[in-house]
Formats: sequence, structure tokens, C-alpha cells
Amino acid sequence: MKALRYYGRRDMRLQDVPVPVPADDEARLRISYASICQTDVERWWHGPTMARWKTEPKTVGHETSGRVEAVGSSVRELSVGDRVMVNNIRPCGVCHWCVLGSQSSCANVNSAGFALDGGLAEYMVWPESHLIKLPDNIPDVQTPLIEPTSVAVHATRRTGVKVGDTVAVIGCGTVGMLTMQVLRTAGARVIAGDLRAQSLDLALKLGADAAINTGDEDALEKLMNMTDGVGADIVVETAGAVVTPRIAINWTRPGGTTVLVGIHADAANFDFNEIVGTERTVIGSVAASPGDMEKGIQLIADGKILLEELVSAVIPLERVMEDGFERMLRPEKDVFRIMVTSDYRPD
Repeated sequence: MKALRYYGRRDMRLQDVPVPVPADDEARLRISYASICQTDVERWWHGPTMARWKTEPKTVGHETSGRVEAVGSSVRELSVGDRVMVNNIRPCGVCHWCVLGSQSSCANVNSAGFALDGGLAEYMVWPESHLIKLPDNIPDVQTPLIEPTSVAVHATRRTGVKVGDTVAVIGCGTVGMLTMQVLRTAGARVIAGDLRAQSLDLALKLGADAAINTGDEDALEKLMNMTDGVGADIVVETAGAVVTPRIAINWTRPGGTTVLVGIHADAANFDFNEIVGTERTVIGSVAASPGDMEKGIQLIADGKILLEELVSAVIPLERVMEDGFERMLRPEKDVFRIMVTSDYRPD
């Protein structure tokens, strides 16, 4: 079978590898679609930005869905033909952090596409315990977006948002758009911030109450005018750019909360007195914890999270580098998520 393998910085190869055989507790999936995350692109171009990602070579792809093709001897709840989503995060369940309920900080966490083989391939195997059956009303081509939705759900939980809070989301890429929608379901007023007019227009279409171009000289002034001179109660940073953590903290009102979600390839310099002197709370949010993906699926199935506009292109696995990774690396990137399939059928 074909699989996209990561060997290190600027070294990814589409190769022929053996079709995987499921263990007793696993199912083998025929991949329906996998999508390319900006984190995948950053890892390819800059190298791993987190120590836990340094294992190689491995098949890339952590946003993945498929159909069950074969099951191991101890699999009981899944059958051949079931549509499933890969719950890509596998915490150990026994370390200090797992016992405390902070599974996304698990010391021994494994994840599809990083420490374990992922879904930018024709087939993959995964434990039954981390495969979720999909409702019929979520189209196959949209299902990889369930994974970043789980990231958005997790980030929203981390904010501690309350009904009526004003929340700004800095970075209206895929995760930002999904976070904005999840926050709206929690009763928040949401202000979108981004450099791209295309993103700001779509944010308004998907339910943002207001939008600000973060590159404008008066962006902070606009934010203050929208919040009666106070600032946002919560700011969620999803862009992963050098300047965006500072923008997010500056947009947060004194005593408010900044949540950093974006993965940063380059370190940012920052004056921590801007936190100390205002008693702002700054926290991180990474990946998802048990239950976050199930909640995301529920919100999507109920029509509260809209995905169609975030599917920018569908490409064949054979063109994943040229039409996928290289396109997403362009400075003028004009896409949200590119879906990859080995069953490509041009329109």
C-alpha cells in the first residue's frame, strides 16, 4: 500500500509499505479521507517542535476516518463496513497526569501520525477503544475535521467560558473557525481576529459577532471600542505565529484569561510584566482529552458546528506533497483543510 512517511526535517516520502495486520484489539481501516494539518506542515518544514514528536520514520496523518475492513479476535463492538473516526490521542491512563484527569499532558501519550503510524495512507490499524462510530449525517469528506473540532472543544473547556463572556479568537484558520463555533454554543460573544480578509469574511458567515484585522494599526483600539474599553474576557490564540501570543495577551482584559493553542515553530519574546501587572491568566491547551471528540461529533451531528466551508480541496494520495503540503506552505495560503484520499474521483 501507499503511505506518506516522515523521516525528519524536509524529508517526507510517499512509499510502498506492507498492509498492516490488526492485533487482537484492533481494527484495520480502509482510509476514507485524511486531512493535512498546519502542524504537519510545520513539522515537515521546520522539524519536530515538541520532543514527543521526534520518533521516525512513521506514517503521517492524525486527522483520519475510514471504514472497518478487518477486525482482531477480541473486537466486539465494531463490524466490517462501519464508518469510524480515529480518536488519535492515546494516553497511558496510569501516569500522574492521567490519574489527575489531565490526559492531554500524559507523560507517555501516543498519537496517530506522530509516535504511531497515521492515516495519510491507504490503510491503518487502530485499537477498537479509540475508534468512534460515525452518525450517518456527517459526510465522509468532512469527517477528518472532527479531529480539529476535538481540539476546539478541549480549548473551550480550558477557557472556563461562561454565558455572556466576550471571547476573541486570534487566528481564523481551521482550528480558530471551529473554536469560534464551539464558543458560540457555550453562549459567548465572539470576536474574530486574523490578517486575511478571506478568513474574517468566513468567520462572520460562520457566526462571529464581529471581526478585526489584526494587522491594522488601530486593531487594539477597535477591540477596546467593542468591549467598552475593557478588553475581552477571554482570548484564544490559534494562529501559532511569533506575534500572536502578544496580541492575544494585550487583547485580554486585566484579570482575564488567555489560552494559547497554536503550536509555534519560532520562539517569541515577551515582557511578562504585561501579565504580572494586570493579573491576567495565561494557559496552554494542546490536543484533546477523553470525551472531547465525542462531544465534537455530537455538536457537528446536531448542526451546531458547520464544516463544509472548511473543506478547501480534495486531492489524491499520489499528489499529497505537490498539491497538499507544498500548497499549504505558500505565504499566500488560500486553503483551510485539504482532504486526501486514495479513492480519488475527479469531478
